[in-house]
Order: sequence, then structure tokens, then C-alpha cells
Amino acid sequence: MTPTDATATAGSAPPAPRITAAGRRTRDRIVRTAAELMFRKGVAGTSIPDVQQAAKVSASQIYHYFGDKSDLVRAVIRHQIERTLEGQRPLLDRLDSFEALRAWCDEAVEVQKRRGCEGGCEIGSLASELVETCELMRGELVAAFDRWEAPIREGLRRMRESGVLVADADVDHLATAMLAAVQGGLLLTQVRRSPEPLRAATDAAIGYVETFAA
Repeated sequence: MTPTDATATAGSAPPAPRITAAGRRTRDRIVRTAAELMFRKGVAGTSIPDVQQAAKVSASQIYHYFGDKSDLVRAVIRHQIERTLEGQRPLLDRLDSFEALRAWCDEAVEVQKRRGCEGGCEIGSLASELVETCELMRGELVAAFDRWEAPIREGLRRMRESGVLVADADVDHLATAMLAAVQGGLLLTQVRRSPEPLRAATDAAIGYVETFAA
């Protein structure tokens, strides 16, 4: 499987087959396995036979659920944003103060420490490989980052409504700034194998949000 195969623009997808509970578990295992492989080896470096062997499924099982590798990559993007949000949701759902904002950023730093600062961001790593090579995948990545930014924006809106932030604070702008700081920090943390770039980036972003404190 070549990189071109991985990022080819697919046509209209056929109707999704009805999936039993057992089939759902098999499909989920294929997606989880593909996500782990693509996180470690990249999309171009992960073939359908790689996924087949690691997930212990047949090729026919993979193609039963996914028309081609592009379908599988789209499922991986959706899986990774769900996994990211699931891990951060408890803190993001309570984002209503500067203390809560710092707690969310501090946890992101701790996660990188536990990983040895390896791997970077699950969504960011996919974006860096796919965004310039396939418009279809770029659309999926836009949707993924929008979903991540949404709870940050809602938290900042709660802060504005409760009087923590000034009434004219642009929460859309501030949420984008926070997410951009996290992404840039994660990349430098991965490259330097140190959590300090992520801490510095998020500290600076929080400092910027604090300029809108009521």
C-alpha cells in the first residue's frame, strides 16, 4: 500500500452494513489497532496487512467494514478525537475559572511526562501527514479539531457569563489560541523530549486569557 493509496479521495460511500454486537466489537478492534499502528508508524507506514495481522482478522473482515484504506483512516481520525476528548472531558466539563483552565493544561503536561514525551498529539500527528495531501482527510481533521475546540470555547463562555472574563471577551478567538498553544507545545515537547515547551506554551496562552479578566 502506497501513501497515495492511503490518501486517495474516495467516492460516495455505499450504505453502511448492518452490524451485530459481535461485528461492532470486531470493527472497534480493527479501528483501535489501526489507530495504534498509525500513531507509531504513520498512515503511509501502516498497511492493511499490518492492521490485519495486528488485529488478528482477515482481509475480508476489514473490507467488510471499510471500503478502502481511506475509509479506515477516517474512522481512525474519529476514534482519536473521541479518545482525546474522553480523556480530557472531566476537566473540560468543569472549565469555569482560571484555576480550572490551569488544571486542564497541567494534566496535558502530566500526560506527556507519563509518555516520556513521545508520540505527540494523536490528532496533530495525523494532521501533519494528511492535511496537505488529501482534501477529504483535511475535512475530517477540521471537524476533529472543531470538536476539541468546542468544550474549550464553552468553558470560556461560562467564565464570561459568570463575570470571570470581561463581557466583550471573544471566546472563539481565545479558544483557538488555547488549542493552538496546546498543539504547538505538544509538537515541541515531542521533538525535545521535554514537557517544558508544552508548559511554556500553555502558561503563555493562559496569561493571554488573563488579560481579559474582569
